[in-house]
Amino acid sequence: MLRIWYAIIKAFPDALGLIRKGREAKKHPERHSVEENYNVLLHYIEVLQKKAYITTIVSGTENLPAEGSYVMFPNHQGKYDGIGLIGAHKKPCTVVIDAKRSRFPIVDEFITLIGGFRLDRTSMRSQFEGMSTIVDEIKAGRRFIVFPEGMYRKNHNNVLEFRPGAFKSAIRAKCPIVPVALVDSYKVFEYNSIKPVQSQVHFLKPLYYEDYKDLTSQQIADKVREAIVEKIVSVVS
Repeated sequence: MLRIWYAIIKAFPDALGLIRKGREAKKHPERHSVEENYNVLLHYIEVLQKKAYITTIVSGTENLPAEGSYVMFPNHQGKYDGIGLIGAHKKPCTVVIDAKRSRFPIVDEFITLIGGFRLDRTSMRSQFEGMSTIVDEIKAGRRFIVFPEGMYRKNHNNVLEFRPGAFKSAIRAKCPIVPVALVDSYKVFEYNSIKPVQSQVHFLKPLYYEDYKDLTSQQIADKVREAIVEKIVSVVS
């Protein structure tokens, strides 16, 4: 937790700029392009990483489909996961997040700038309607991040079971599925230290519709999880 407070203090002027940009984008969305908003966020992440002594190693960007939409499915380790992944992904993408968790200061503006989808997990109707909207957005060309574990539980580099329902939107949109292995991401904000820290983001080979069309959602979840676990083991062993 120490690094979180240190980062907030050190990057405070930039955080204020992020909040201002986020509120402007919410109030006047027609004045700000997707690329402009995303670049604002990338700049803030770069400043945050530099001032909080965070280095994120990135590999596998060549695996990302060059054109069109896709959904990235990373393992979940902690509060830095979304920051590190978005900072590694230079083309605009967005994330699906629990509505309640998205309303905190800075997080709210962060989600606004990437046009994030806030799902009310207490309402089945909201989830159903939200999922339909997400499918439409994927078909329209947007790239998404979905955490198939749901929540992290101090599991560190151990990967929890993937929920097959998390893959429904990608399956319905018939888009590429990109497994993403996050390594040591938990160390960034979990350790009570401000010493330099390093995390890793690895974009793995995607599954295209032709690769998974005959599989069940459970089989797809298992296949993606297996690829991520295999990559993490190869890196940390």
